[in-house]
Amino acid sequence: MDLSLIIPLFNEAESLPELKSWIDSALKDFSYEILLVDDGSTDDSWKVIQELAAKDPNTVKGIRFRRNYGKSAALYEGFAAAQGDIVVTMDADLQDSPEEIPEMVRMIREEGYDLVSGWKKHRKDNALTKNLPSKLYNWTARKVTGIKLHDMNCGLKAYRAEVVKNIEVYGEMHRYIPYLAKNAGFTKIGEKPVHHQKRKYGYSKFGMNRFVNGFLDLMSLWFLSRFGRKPMHFFGTSGILMFLVGFVMTVCIVVNKLVHQAQGVKFRPVTDQPLFYLALLAVVLGVMLFLAGFVGEMIARSSTERNQYQIKERI
Repeated sequence: MDLSLIIPLFNEAESLPELKSWIDSALKDFSYEILLVDDGSTDDSWKVIQELAAKDPNTVKGIRFRRNYGKSAALYEGFAAAQGDIVVTMDADLQDSPEEIPEMVRMIREEGYDLVSGWKKHRKDNALTKNLPSKLYNWTARKVTGIKLHDMNCGLKAYRAEVVKNIEVYGEMHRYIPYLAKNAGFTKIGEKPVHHQKRKYGYSKFGMNRFVNGFLDLMSLWFLSRFGRKPMHFFGTSGILMFLVGFVMTVCIVVNKLVHQAQGVKFRPVTDQPLFYLALLAVVLGVMLFLAGFVGEMIARSSTERNQYQIKERI
């Protein structure tokens, strides 16, 4: 099978028949399956999926969650069920065009990309609530991940099957699948400008809180990729530096007191100086950070996944 199209959805009953027809028209030259993952919809989405599957049982497959778990969970289940050589993800709201897929597939097959991400170069969303925050989010993501994508969170992406079989998407990490792929060793990541359309039915299911959550998730991924297997390198280094700062400050305060005392000059008691308490705080924080690194190192070394690595091939 050439392609597996994974389409997470939540309350998109109106758009599904039109999306199915659009996909059939755009992918006539491919063999493909369509995996519709219903993320706990409260409308007639599952009923529509059943009708589409009854009409075309060889192409349409459905997965239904008992409740809403989020896009990452839907993609995780879709990735596990996908059987195609190339896996394509797209949204169900008709804003992603299936006509972009053949070129993305060509980039993977002929140019050797592991992953091709769409770039909504000319967005049709509200500039204040979507465009500007999206530009800031993507700028931050580029700086932190080192991946030069203009639109890391675009729902339209194509992957080699081995990519999605070797990454784990959880929480709200669907925003950073290219970064997950890079950390798994799939470094040839490309980008294709895609046509973006206005939403035709319903309303967006994502609020402004996704930008705050997205930034926190990005920091979590960055930390895990850099220090997940060696937490002492972060906490231990930070703790030692903090302890040394506090220790040096304390020594300076005590020496200053002794010098003034020896010279018979009036001096402030050590405990009356705010700097002493800052020094004490730095020492305590340093010890706590070091101990946190030590505990983290013990947890990392006892993990069952500590020696699991991505092996590309053997001879």
